[in-house]
Parts: sequence; C-alpha cells; structure tokens
Amino acid sequence: MNPKILIIGACGQIGTELTQKLRKLYGTENVIASDIRKLNTDVVNSGPFEVVNALDFNQIEHLVEVHQITDVYLMAALLSATAEKNPAFAWDLNMNSLFHVLNLAKAKKIQKVFWPSSIAVFGPTTPKENTPQYTVMEPSTVYGISKQAGERWCEYYHNIYGVDVRSIRYPGLISWSTPPGGGTTDYAVDIFYKAIADKKYECFLSSETKMPMMYMDDAIDATINIMKAPAEEIKIHSSYNLAAMSFTPTEIAAEIKKHIPEFEITYNPDFRQKIADSWPASIDDAEAREDWGWNHKFDLESMTKDMIEHLS
Repeated sequence: MNPKILIIGACGQIGTELTQKLRKLYGTENVIASDIRKLNTDVVNSGPFEVVNALDFNQIEHLVEVHQITDVYLMAALLSATAEKNPAFAWDLNMNSLFHVLNLAKAKKIQKVFWPSSIAVFGPTTPKENTPQYTVMEPSTVYGISKQAGERWCEYYHNIYGVDVRSIRYPGLISWSTPPGGGTTDYAVDIFYKAIADKKYECFLSSETKMPMMYMDDAIDATINIMKAPAEEIKIHSSYNLAAMSFTPTEIAAEIKKHIPEFEITYNPDFRQKIADSWPASIDDAEAREDWGWNHKFDLESMTKDMIEHLS
C-alpha cells in the first residue's frame, strides 16, 4: 500500500523538489502538495494541489480527512535570516504549524510525520568541529530557538503519545531548481547564479566562514529514506544530525573558477555573519549513518559541476 502524503509548504526550496520526487515514487495522485498561495509552478500544475494556511488547524484537518492522508511532511517555516526580521511571526508559524500536525497524529488521524530541524539549533557555545548528536544547544536566532523547541516537542509527543515523528537537522542546502529562500547559507546557492550571469559575486559572509552544506539531491534522499525506514530503526525522536560536506566561501569560489576561470568574488559581511558565526563548521552524523543507513553522494567538486551544468 502506497502512503497518502500531504506536503505543507510544497512551494518552498525543499518542498518543490521533495514533491516531485515523492510523486515519482508513490504516484502523482498519492501526493497532495499544499501552500499558502497557488503559484504557477510545476508543483502546482503537475498534480493535486490545495491552498492551505499552516496556521489553520481546521484547514489542515479537513485536507487530511478529505484525502485520507497517512503521512504529513511539514515543510512550512520562516528561515533564519528572514525570521530575524519578524521574530514573533516566525515563532508563531514555526511552532503552531508543528503543534497542529503533532495533534492530528496524536488523535490517530495520520500515521507518520516528517518535520525538518536545522543546524540552527546549535549556538555559539556548541563545539564547532564535528558537532556531536548530543551536545550544548544554545541557539541565538529565533529560527534556531523555534527548531530546538520543536525537537523537544517531537520527542515529547513520541514518548508520551506514541506519535511516529521523524526529523533531520538540515545543514545549508544547495539547489539549482529553486532560488534561495532567506537562509544564512543561501550565499552558496546565489554564488552560482551570479557566477554564470555576471562572472562576479559579492558575498555577505567573510571569506573563511566554514559551514556544513549539502546538495539538495542528498537532502531529498535523506528525507525520503528516514520516512521509509522501519520504525524500530528510528532511535532518535528529537532530530538526527545530518552531514555531507563543509566549506568556506573561498573554497567554493575556487571550485567555481575551475569551470568559470574569469569568476571573481568579493566580501562584504552583513548581519548574517553573526548568525553564521554561531553555527557549527562541521557535523558528526554517525547516528543517522548507523541507525537508518544514511549516506551522501555529492561532495563540493561533484556538486559544483552539477550546479553549473544545470544552471547553464
């Protein structure tokens, strides 16, 4: 039996590619995409789509009942840099949308929940290199605070109500198919667009800011694989560390120059520098690799080649 899937926030950076991959896997009619607006995009036009406000419990419950949904992927969120401009709304959206979905699962109206966390749960006091699964977490952004609180609630709903909720802490995500969505790691997406169009890029982070990153193909695979894993393999019900590569703006610029020799990068750090400085430089994801067989496919070299081919 194929699951009946509802993706909330399907038009976002991750949701767009996740929807397409899940439709290929389980059949178009079994994957209901939803978002706050109906845009003229592939996600909207290629299969069932519903307009839904992630803050409206009744709307979500109605969709779950009408479409007989078994699995919900809650991808709606305000990301780090955008959230800092509107902290109260970011908290409201990031937390209450999660409660709505967890409560539907608690009421046995859905079987399984995927909710994304982020490396933003870590803070300035977290060990920066090979950040372990269990460590100091003192996030300094509203995005990070909401994700850390969300992790605790996911674990609580699993322990107290038996909710099957699964989560991974995404590093910075890089994709050619959707433009950046307001995150601190977005320079690593934007740099490719500017390299191809203008042969130059002004980076909003300093040259040696090292952060964990992942190619979108790997992130989508991880998301689908953790949901496909047997329940007994999922041993962490807060959120799993997830890693692929770590690099600095200097390193990604050097890799791009191999393909576009005339490319130039300059640096003009802004408010996002402080956010980046509070995050890890690299992540230890041994638990995800051991528990449910996580393995990444792309490194900096293969990702750069793929990005430039697609965007060109």
